[in-house]
Amino acid sequence: MQFQFIESSSEVLGGKPCIKGTRISVEIILEWLASGASVDDIAAKFPHLPKAGIQEAILYASKFMQNEITIVTKPAVGSGVN
Repeated sequence: MQFQFIESSSEVLGGKPCIKGTRISVEIILEWLASGASVDDIAAKFPHLPKAGIQEAILYASKFMQNEITIVTKPAVGSGVN
């Protein structure tokens, strides 16, 4: 699958996937959504972001979760973490 609005460059945010032409990462879009913002809220606050780009960022993240690797960890004995 090719993404029209997502790009990754080592010169921008250390290579994190971002909306093209911005320094707004897929990660930050997901954080905004998790905090309760809607796609419309994000588009209203950042009018230079195309709404389709915001939606594509969500799709981009979901495509990478399809190959999710889960690592289960347990605290070390005596670490004080329950």
